[in-house]
Amino acid sequence: MVQFTISNKKLSIEEIEQFEIRNRIKLTSKYKRFLLQFNGGYPRESLFDISDKHGKSVLNVFNGIGDMYDNLEKVIDLYEFRLAKGFVPIANDLGGNVICLGTKEPHYEKIYFWDHEQEPEDADDMSNMYFLANDIDEFLSHLYEDPDE
Repeated sequence: MVQFTISNKKLSIEEIEQFEIRNRIKLTSKYKRFLLQFNGGYPRESLFDISDKHGKSVLNVFNGIGDMYDNLEKVIDLYEFRLAKGFVPIANDLGGNVICLGTKEPHYEKIYFWDHEQEPEDADDMSNMYFLANDIDEFLSHLYEDPDE
């Protein structure tokens, strides 16, 4: 189980539902459970593998809901016309790339890495997105610490 060095203010299910209404999105039940437990923050285990070709990355922070620097609502607005439709930017890595949650089929619940250095002109072109996990729980279980630290 991943641990967080810093997490945000606890949320209620009502706050999450209001967030969904304001942003016209439907979050997955597993991701809502994650928000209820942690509401974003900085994971202690922060390394993850992108692919054999692209290697690994270091997760910086999971975005949360509420009054904080890494506010999910602000990040959604920032990437509204940059990410493919049906994806929510739930976290970022130290290089400015985004970890996304699929909120619509056929990518519902799946977690992807969005590489900003390969950003296409057409946001719906997913050529810069790499599958990471089937859901948030699987993604969290794949995070690990640097063995050299």
